[in-house]
Amino acid sequence: MFRIRRVQDATWPGDAWVIAKVQDILREQFPLLAPEDVAKLPEQLLDPLKFRFRTILFAAEGSGNRLQGFALFMHAPDLRFGYLDFMSAATMQTGRGVGGALYARVRDEAKALELRGVFFECLPDDPAMCTEPAILRQNKARLRFYERFGARPIIGTAYETPLKPEDTCPPYLVADLLDRNKQLRRRDVRKIVRAILERKYAGSCPPGYVDMVVASFQDDPVRIRDPLYVAAGMDQPVSPTWPAGAVLQQDKSIALVVNDRHDIHHVHERGYVEAPVRIRSIIKEIEPLGLFQRIGVRHFGEEHILAVHDRKLVEYLKRASARLKPGESVYPYVFPIRNQARPPKELPIRAGYFCIDTFTPINRNAFLAAKRAVDCALTAVQALREGYRAAYALVRPPGHHAERRVFGGFCYFNSAAVAAQSLSQHGRVAVLDIDYHHGNGAQDIFSHRPDVLTVSLHGHPRFAYPYFSGYAEEKGEGLGTGFNLNFPLPEILNGEEYRETLANALRRIKKFSPRTLVVALGLDPAKDDPTGSWSLTANDFERNGRMIGELRFPTLVVQEGGYRIRSLGGNARHFFQGLAIGMFGR
Repeated sequence: MFRIRRVQDATWPGDAWVIAKVQDILREQFPLLAPEDVAKLPEQLLDPLKFRFRTILFAAEGSGNRLQGFALFMHAPDLRFGYLDFMSAATMQTGRGVGGALYARVRDEAKALELRGVFFECLPDDPAMCTEPAILRQNKARLRFYERFGARPIIGTAYETPLKPEDTCPPYLVADLLDRNKQLRRRDVRKIVRAILERKYAGSCPPGYVDMVVASFQDDPVRIRDPLYVAAGMDQPVSPTWPAGAVLQQDKSIALVVNDRHDIHHVHERGYVEAPVRIRSIIKEIEPLGLFQRIGVRHFGEEHILAVHDRKLVEYLKRASARLKPGESVYPYVFPIRNQARPPKELPIRAGYFCIDTFTPINRNAFLAAKRAVDCALTAVQALREGYRAAYALVRPPGHHAERRVFGGFCYFNSAAVAAQSLSQHGRVAVLDIDYHHGNGAQDIFSHRPDVLTVSLHGHPRFAYPYFSGYAEEKGEGLGTGFNLNFPLPEILNGEEYRETLANALRRIKKFSPRTLVVALGLDPAKDDPTGSWSLTANDFERNGRMIGELRFPTLVVQEGGYRIRSLGGNARHFFQGLAIGMFGR
């Protein structure tokens, strides 16, 4: 089994090593390639404006993350076409399905981007153009391989004209129309050919040569060679297939990390809505989608929690939880309006020193469950670092109301903030909170920082918890001024009205251009949720997910609120369906 993932850039953990291995293969398999063309690969991934292509690198990795092959795909958004620059298996990896899996992944990406087609060069299978028998056999095998996908050479043009008279074996221009029945119009292909010659071969092809080749495309529609290798009478080309489970398209799957110890935190008091059934109802609905790859939870040290929470809070929750008997809960009931510097001696009475409400209990397992939720979020962070484009930490208890020094709102540790802090080591992070209630935790934790943008859509604090934060004028402090954005919304709101505000929030995130996006997913904006007043339906959640996915940032989703069990799982299913359509085109 091997996995295919999209490599981000040399600044992303683990990707620098893969890029170096790809460069090794390029030097080995393409010895005529100029050293400077090999060396520029990291820059190509980072700077599409300079190279006038958006460079996409897919890596096929086997056990031990061993690189088995790669495909380097160039996307031209302005002309809506893709150019396959290089595709190669590593030494001793040919004939194992790697090339077929990589090219299938390229085609999937091109279809998701709604491109006119994928274009690339192939050496000719015509003996008059290539006289060396061994090379001719290789050329035929390569063209046979691509023809199985429906890709064939364009004919009747001067594209095969050598740059120099002494050059031999000039390449065909091959077109893959991605199973579409539409024909290629001459005016479109002329623009595509000019772009290939001027962008790919900048400095090599003289302007006169480019003009001559472009002008040679006279047929309208452009003619594509009849099949030579696909069996006669077949209506559709046959794409290679692999055994079930042999190829994992990691960059088109969502890593799923479930808090396997969430149910140890079970408060049985009547009316307590933050119950274990929430997780079960979501899993039941989302797993049949086929979008998710389940990942086991890893253990992480407390230093990650201490990076966003005050040590006194962490130590208090640990000690207070450990001293309680099974089934026993402590609720805050005395709060330090006066003399905040001197907390009382008794731990139960001290609860109000660290809590912001009277309905969030401490019990024997509160600390352990909250710590495991943080481990889940950090495991999901690792999944992003290892190549997943999206990850979902399905956790309880939630965390987005936990601030640096206090807990509340069923939240003890802010899992989303811990994840954002970890991701911020590799570039800017945006935290988007779409729970019905204000994301006061992330706002408090990151309020002074310009490298973490915090955005929250929520019920106006005049009627919605936590009541004392979430106003539009709260924009951050110090260096962080302008990097906190609140959208307090009216008490009665439908899905269309919500999306208008969400679109504004996403525009701000896009302008910020984060390296990664953390979504604090609340499903309590749903109609009839016992903690909210809005009326979003399953279709609304799907549209919201799609809008977020269309940003196409590496995205970590952390579960927060949502308490109407009858609709909770279905709303989660629709949200991730939309996210996948927006992000992956599926």
